[in-house]
This record gives sequence, structure tokens and C-alpha cells, in this order.
Amino acid sequence: MGIDLPLIWAVIIIFAVMMYVVMDGFDLGIGILFPFVKASRDRDVMMNTVAPVWDGNETWLVLGGAGMFGAFPLAYSVILSALYLPLIFMLIGLIFRGVAFEFRFKATEEKQHLWDKAFIGGSLVATFFQGVALGTFIDGIPVVDRQFAGGSLDWFTPFALFCGAALVVAYALLGCTWLIMKTEGPLQKQMHDIARPLALLLLAVIGVVSLWTPLAHADIAARWFSKPNLFLFMPVPILVLVTFYGLLKAVARNAHYTPFLLTLVLIFLGYSGLGISLWPHIVPPSITIWQASSPPQSQGFILVGTLFIVPLILVYTFWSYYVFRGKVTHEDGYH
Repeated sequence: MGIDLPLIWAVIIIFAVMMYVVMDGFDLGIGILFPFVKASRDRDVMMNTVAPVWDGNETWLVLGGAGMFGAFPLAYSVILSALYLPLIFMLIGLIFRGVAFEFRFKATEEKQHLWDKAFIGGSLVATFFQGVALGTFIDGIPVVDRQFAGGSLDWFTPFALFCGAALVVAYALLGCTWLIMKTEGPLQKQMHDIARPLALLLLAVIGVVSLWTPLAHADIAARWFSKPNLFLFMPVPILVLVTFYGLLKAVARNAHYTPFLLTLVLIFLGYSGLGISLWPHIVPPSITIWQASSPPQSQGFILVGTLFIVPLILVYTFWSYYVFRGKVTHEDGYH
């Protein structure tokens, strides 16, 4: 049996997207939480917790997109055609968010509020349209003769828009628990106060999405609720409930690190549920990873470079987070 290159590339892209969601999720979440924090000095601390690492986080988005272009060109062309507007809006949001990072600290006190608004708006727009893209992907993309057969506004559906709002809640909780881990004093206490209602709201939206998806898609319902899959996949929702319980308990006892770690577990479980629902389709509901793959020679060639560069990305990512570990304060920065 030869090497299954499409499977290897699917794992690489899934890993890259997961890393992006986790690592860019909490700094987008910080922008979403900005309106709840009024003091400029506290907002300085919030941005300082991610200022040294935020741009490196987006490496994973580039890797995922470039990997799909090289390994699954059919999926790349269909998905980008279907999600052209949401992805453009997402990139515009990321641009505003990135510019705000650079200019906010250079602006005069009178102008700083403009960059605060850019940071808030960019974070909200980028997060919302990432969720819209995800909801559209779950809903399925029409394909005829290996080409996108829908319209430019097919993404504008109640389910996709709800997924956009749901991801805003998820990133807000991720950013909130990140700040609990990275700050101290009144700002940390405020994040502890916000974390509980955010967690309960996230549990509610996960419940809605988990019910809405199988009700709208018979094939997904059959995958989850047929035997023996029902018993094989039952640990996922059970673990979600157990993790939420642990998260609420950790917030109640004012833990510093556990809330963020448990939120990461929730993100991973949600990602696992998505994989269970859609695998092995890379363009739901009709195109699998094997049908969308490029020639083995192409996948093998780019795999050589990828297996060299991914460990380097992991090393410098780990090193940057290690260097900037610890709490961030108003007076001393990192200590």
C-alpha cells in the first residue's frame, strides 16, 4: 500500500486551521472585549498581552490556504468562489485590526479612540465573517462539473449568520480566559466576572448549532445518530458538558490558567464535532479529499518543503510564547 498523500495533506491543513483558530482567536477575542473595558490603561495592557505574538499567529492561516491551493486545487477554487465576499470582508477586518495594533500606541490621546474603534470593528468583522464562512461550508456548496454552481450571496442564510454570531461568542470567551491568565488586579477580576456569562452563552449557541445542523442535513444526522456511530461519538457531547462544568468551577474559584486551558479543550471538541460531521468531504456534501486532490507528484513535491517548514514554525511559535510568558502589568510590561 502506497502513501495516502491526500490524507496527509488533509491532516496538515486541518492542523493549520486549528492552530489559527486557537492562536488568532484569543487576540480577536481581545478586540471583541474592548467595549467592556473603558480605561485606556487597561486597554493598553490587553493589547500588550498579544502585541509580541499576534502577527505570527496568522502564519497558520497562510499555511492552510497555501496548502489547500497546492494539494486540493479543486476545493480551493470552489470554496473561494463560494465564499468570496465573506473572505474579503474577513481580510478587511484583519487589516483594520492589524493597523490598529501598530498605530494605537503612536496616536495622540485625542486620536487614540479612533484606533480603538478600528481594533474593535476589525476584530468583530473578521470573527463574524469567519463564522459565516464556516456556517456556509457546513451548509454545503453546490458544485456542477467541478465548478461552483451557486450565487454570490448564497452565504447570506440564517444558519451561516448564526454561526458568525456564535464564533464571536467563542472568540470572546477565548480572549477573556487569555486575559485571566495574562493579567492581574482589577482587569483580571473583571474578566473573571465576564467569563461565566460568556461560557453559558457559548454553551447555548453550541447547543443550537448542534441541533440545527443534523435537523437541516439528513446525512449529518445519520452519521451522528445511526448505530454504532451513536455510541462511538457520544463521548464528544459528554466531554463538552464536563469541560463546561470544569470551566465554570475554575472561574468560580478565580483560577488563573485553568479557564484558558479548558476553553482550548472546548474549541478542540467543537472542531472534532465538525470533523465527524463532514469527513471526508473537503467541499460538502459532494467532493472528498481524494476527488479534489492534485496529482501525487505535486502533493509529494510541496510536502517536502512543508515537512521542513512546519517544525520551524512550531519552534519559533513556542519560543516567542516562552519569551513573553508571564503576567503583563501597567508598569513593567512582562515580568
